[in-house]
Amino acid sequence: MVDYRIFELGDFVLQCRKTLRKARLAYKTYGTLNADKSNAIVYPTWYSGQHYENEWLIGPGKALDPDKYFIIIPNMFGNGLSSSPSNTPAPWNGPRFPNVTAYDNVRAQHRLVTELFGIDKLALVTGWSMGALQTYHWAAMYPDMVPRILPFQGSAKCSRHNFVFLEGAKAALQADAAFADGWYASPPTKGLRAFGRVYAGWGLSQTFYRIEADLTHMGYASLEDFLVGFWEGLFYTRDANNLLAMLWTWQNGDISANEIFNGDFKAALGAIKADAILMPASTDLYFPPEDNAIEAAAMPKADLRVIDTWWGHFAGGPGTSPDDIAVLDAALKELLAR
Repeated sequence: MVDYRIFELGDFVLQCRKTLRKARLAYKTYGTLNADKSNAIVYPTWYSGQHYENEWLIGPGKALDPDKYFIIIPNMFGNGLSSSPSNTPAPWNGPRFPNVTAYDNVRAQHRLVTELFGIDKLALVTGWSMGALQTYHWAAMYPDMVPRILPFQGSAKCSRHNFVFLEGAKAALQADAAFADGWYASPPTKGLRAFGRVYAGWGLSQTFYRIEADLTHMGYASLEDFLVGFWEGLFYTRDANNLLAMLWTWQNGDISANEIFNGDFKAALGAIKADAILMPASTDLYFPPEDNAIEAAAMPKADLRVIDTWWGHFAGGPGTSPDDIAVLDAALKELLAR
C-alpha cells in the first residue's frame, strides 16, 4: 500500500544542465499544519533510505511529535520513490539518469514546502547522514526561512576521506559482471552483497566489533550472521543504479558548490543564520567530529555537541542505539524550545 504522495515538479533543470522530465518528489507528512503555518519541520531522508525509514524519530512525546508539529519527509532523488534511475523512463533511465546534487534536492523540497503548503518559515530542519547534508543546504540556501537546524552524523561537505570510502563501495558493486555497466537484466546480487560488506567496516566503530555488540546488542548469532543478515540485507534489495545515483550526490555534496556561493565554503557556512546544534558521533569513521568542528567555527550560532558513543555512524539512526537517540531527542527538544 502506498503511504506517500507525489509532488509534480514538471521539467526540472538540474545543476548539471540536464532536465528531469516530469520530475516527481515523493513525500509523506505527519501531524497537522497549524493555522499560521509556524509548526512545520523538514526531515530529509538518508543514503538509500525512504521516508518510512525516518519514522523511528517521530512519535508522541518525542521532539518530533506529530501532535505538535507538521513533519514533512521529502524523499531524495534516486531513492526509488522520487525520480530515480529505477523509475525514470528512457532515455534517462538506469545509468543515463542525470547527476543530481543536494542543492537540486533542496531546491525541489523548497518548492514542495512553499508551493504546495504555502509555508514561508520552518520551525526546524534536521536529518541524519545525507539528511544532515540536506539540512546544511536548507540553512545556507534559505537562511531567512530556517531558524533552527540539527544535522546529526553528517557534514556540509563530503571530505576527501569520505569520498575515498565511497569509491571502495562503488568499485565493489560495479565489479560484478552482472552489473553490465548499469544495463543489468537482473539485479547484480554479488555486487550488492559486496557493497554491503564494504559498508560493514565503516558504518560501525572498531569498539562496536571489539565488544561484539552485533551479538549482545543486535541479536545476531555470529559475525558472519551479522554480515549477511544486517549488512548484505540492508543493500541486497536496493536498486544498484539508485545506489550509485545517490552515491554521486553524496560524493559531490558541498553547500558552497552553487551559484550562490561559487565554491566559497566558509562564506556558505557564514551565511547560515539558524540557531544550530551539530551532533557528530565520537566514533563515526566517515563523518568525524573534527569536520563538524571546522563547520561550527565558521557558523554564527553553532553549538558542537559530540555524542560519546561506540556505535559509530549508527549512533543517531536508524533506531539502533536507544541511549544515543535519547541524547539526540533531548537536544532536539531543547532547540525547538529556544
